[in-house]
Amino acid sequence: MPIKIVAKNKKAFHDYEIIEKLEAGIELLGSEVKSIRMGRVNLKDSYVRIVKGEAWVFGMHISFLESTNPHYKPDEKRPRKLLLHRKQIDKWLGRVKQEGLAIVPLMLYFNERNKAKLQIALAKGKKLHDKRETLKRKTAEREARAAMKQRY
Repeated sequence: MPIKIVAKNKKAFHDYEIIEKLEAGIELLGSEVKSIRMGRVNLKDSYVRIVKGEAWVFGMHISFLESTNPHYKPDEKRPRKLLLHRKQIDKWLGRVKQEGLAIVPLMLYFNERNKAKLQIALAKGKKLHDKRETLKRKTAEREARAAMKQRY
């Protein structure tokens, strides 16, 4: 059974140069899992911080389901703990402090064992001219593919 991608953070690919990727589990509540299965999640302005030796994702919006008990209503943008090994956290924390890198979520998906996973990346911020260069290259590639299709 292949992975089922629920949400992608397209803004991260635009704003950052991805250096290294990692799969992390997320500590979720029951109704949040149902919301994720329905695709009611947004990663747009989310980021990962390491606080007191633990990785947390901030700004990830998981919508509240109407079918759940109204007395049990978790905060939609609450910080959620990421499940990573101590060595991975320490390694990435060192690189973030030394090289001035950021940790950003790339996509949320369900793996083969039907567990919710968040793909996070160690990333370096792009400058404005880098973003323009990337856009030009993508446009040129798209036009080249279109020209090849018309030829055949």
